[in-house]
Amino acid sequence: MKHWRRLLTVLFVWAPWLVLIGLAVAADPETESETSRPNQSAAAATTKTTQQNDVQSPSARKLTTTTTGQPQDVATESQPTSELLIASLAILVLAVFVGFEVISKVPPMLHTPLMSGSNAISGITVVGALVVTASGASNFASVLGMLAVILAMTNVTGGFLVTHRMLSMFQKK
Repeated sequence: MKHWRRLLTVLFVWAPWLVLIGLAVAADPETESETSRPNQSAAAATTKTTQQNDVQSPSARKLTTTTTGQPQDVATESQPTSELLIASLAILVLAVFVGFEVISKVPPMLHTPLMSGSNAISGITVVGALVVTASGASNFASVLGMLAVILAMTNVTGGFLVTHRMLSMFQKK
């Protein structure tokens, strides 16, 4: 029974990071439409794009020159998303280890407040997961958002049931 509790604890630590990865996928520059960019005018629709390698950074950048002659630096499509994804996965791994160590050392007297805090965090995760799912940027983001909604709602429901059971022990019969 103790192993199942630890497994579920580790699983529910993943839900916020699924939201973060879904947001990274949803923020993909390829899905941005031309009309959603506020700094471009109708005259700037006829721009020429040149590929230029930057000597200081190893990543390739696109320089977009507008009709007024002012260059705009636009990141390449895969670079920001992949860097954010790698950073998010590194944070996820660290959060799993730290969360496991912290939660396993909580004394039994503090389990009720821990459940209340966990329910609040999972409630925030549900809202973020709904935003990712509703964005509809890609199928992958929608699947991750839906998975995060399911895991976070399971955590919220289980937390409320366990908290209710703990509090019912203190009622007079």
